Amino acid sequence: MKNYRQLIYNRALNYSKFDINMTEFANENEINSPTDYLIITSTKNKLTYIYKKQNNLWELLHKWTCTVGKPSTPSPKGVFSVGVKYPAIVEGDTLAKYAINITDDYYYHSILYDGKGLYVKDGRLGVAISHGCIRLATENAQWMYDNVPEGSTIVIN
Repeated sequence: MKNYRQLIYNRALNYSKFDINMTEFANENEINSPTDYLIITSTKNKLTYIYKKQNNLWELLHKWTCTVGKPSTPSPKGVFSVGVKYPAIVEGDTLAKYAINITDDYYYHSILYDGKGLYVKDGRLGVAISHGCIRLATENAQWMYDNVPEGSTIVIN
C-alpha cells in the first residue's frame, strides 16, 4: 500500500475541472484507486462525492452535503486513502458515528451526538465549522462506512 500511496502523491492532478464537473475531473485525471471506490470532497462547495468504477470509468453514486473545517482548523487537502474505520469516536462529551480515518486525527464521520449517541448536539451541514473532520448526515456516513473499503482513494481540495 505504501508504494501505491507514494505513486498518487508524486502524480500532479489537474484541478481545472474541480468544483465544475467532478466526474470529468476524476476521469480525465485517470485517478486510480486500489478498490472500485473513490471519494472526492470539495471544501469550497462543502460536497462529498462517492464514485464507483464501472467499465473503467468513475460513475457518480452519491453527492452529499458535508461540513468541513473552519478557516482556523481546515480540513486536510490532498490525496489520501481510506484508513481504519471505527463504529464511533468520542471526544469529551461528544460522539461521532461511523468514523473513517483520512489521515492523522482527521475523519469522515456523522454529525455530532451527545457522548452516549442518543441525541444530536450539532446537525449542521454545508458549513465550515469543524476542527478539520468532514461531517456527513448520519445515514450517509453509515453508507460510506458500510460500503467503501479501506484503501480506497480520497481526494480533498
